[in-house]
Amino acid sequence: MKRAANTKPKRIYLDYAATTPVRKEVLKVMQPYFVEEFGNANSLHSYGVIARNAIEQARSKIAELLNAKPNEIIFVGSGTEANNTAIKCYALANRQKGKHILISAIEHKSVLNAARWLTNYGFKVEFVGVDSNGIVKLDELESKLKRDTILVSVMTVNNEIGTIQPIKEIAKLCNEHNIVFHTDAVQALGKMHIDVEKMNIGMLSGSAHKVYAPKGVGLLYKRSDVKIEPLLHGGGHEFGLRSSTENTPGIVGFAKALELAYAELNSESRRQCKLRDKIINEVLSYNLIDVRLNGIWKQHSWKERIFNNVNFSFKGIEGEALVLLLDQYGIACSTGSACSEKTLKPSHVLLAIGLSPELAHGSLRITLGNYTSKKDIDYLLAVLPEVIKKLKQLSPYK
Repeated sequence: MKRAANTKPKRIYLDYAATTPVRKEVLKVMQPYFVEEFGNANSLHSYGVIARNAIEQARSKIAELLNAKPNEIIFVGSGTEANNTAIKCYALANRQKGKHILISAIEHKSVLNAARWLTNYGFKVEFVGVDSNGIVKLDELESKLKRDTILVSVMTVNNEIGTIQPIKEIAKLCNEHNIVFHTDAVQALGKMHIDVEKMNIGMLSGSAHKVYAPKGVGLLYKRSDVKIEPLLHGGGHEFGLRSSTENTPGIVGFAKALELAYAELNSESRRQCKLRDKIINEVLSYNLIDVRLNGIWKQHSWKERIFNNVNFSFKGIEGEALVLLLDQYGIACSTGSACSEKTLKPSHVLLAIGLSPELAHGSLRITLGNYTSKKDIDYLLAVLPEVIKKLKQLSPYK
C-alpha cells in the first residue's frame, strides 16, 4: 500500500454522526420558502396559508413514516430541545403521579442534564447500567422500576458507539408498568425503520441535520395520551406546545430528507455496512498498537450496531491528538460526541462500558454517510497507520 505521505491530500468527511450536508434535493424543495413563499404560517392571508399547508404536508409525511398521527408530531428547534421538552415537560406535567425517573448511563448530554436539572425540583433520577457492548441491562432496568416511576428514557442508537438498544422490549416493559417511555432517536431516524405504534413508544426525539436536512429543526413525537407542559410560552404554536414562528423551509426540508432516507435505506445500509466492516477488519489487524473496538460488531449485520458507526480506542494515544493529526491529512473524524468533545473529559459512554479513563481518552469515532466512497476509506486506511505510528512515538506510555 502506498505510504500516506506520498498520497495526495484531500478533504474527506467521516463525521456524519455530528452533522450532515444538506442534500441538493432537500435544498431544492426548501428554496421557495426562503424567498417566494416566505409567509408566516400563522397569518390568515394567502402567504400564510401557503406556508401552513407546506408545514402540514410535511407533518403528515413524517407522521406516515413513523406510523404516527399528524397531531402527534411537534416541530421544535433541535434534537436537544426535543429531549429537554420530553424530559422536563413530561415530568413537570405529571409530578402528581410520581417523581422517579430512569435513564440509561449512556444518554446524550441533553437527556442527562435535563434529568439532572429536575433534581432541583424534588425529582429522583436513577441511571441504568449497560454491558460492555453498551446494551442496557433489562434486568437492572426492571429491578429499578418503582411505584412512583413516571418516565424511562433510553436512546435508540448511541451517538458514540453506535449500539442499537432493544427499544421494543424496553417500551413493552414500561407499558406493562404504566410508565411512559421516551427515546432519543436522533441517530436512528433515517437509518432504521421506526414504528412508534408497534414499538409502544410514548415520546421520540429527532433532528433534521442528522439526515441531510438543515440545522435548526427537530421534532418531538408525543403520543396523543401523553400529557406535557410547553417548554416555550408565547403564541401557542404547535398545538400550544411549542411557541415560536415555525421554520417553514427547515420543516419542509426535514420531511423531504426523511422521505429520501427511507426510500434509500436498504441500499445505503448495505453499502455503508461493507465500508464499515472494511474499516473494522483492517484496523483490528494493525500491529502498531493495542486497539479496541467499542460497541457491538457482528460482521455483515447491522441489527445491533448502526451501519455507519465505527468507534475504536487506541491504548496510549490521545484521541484529540489523533483527530487533529488526521485533520492535517484532510480527514475529519471525531473523538466522541460533537456536543462535548471540547471538554477534554473522558467520554461518559466509554466509561460506562468499562473502559479506563486512559483508554477512553484514546477514542476515535468514524461515521460514514451517503457521500462516503470506497476511495475515501482506502485513503483513511492508508493514512491511519502512519498517524498512529507518529503518535505512538510521541506517547509517554511506551
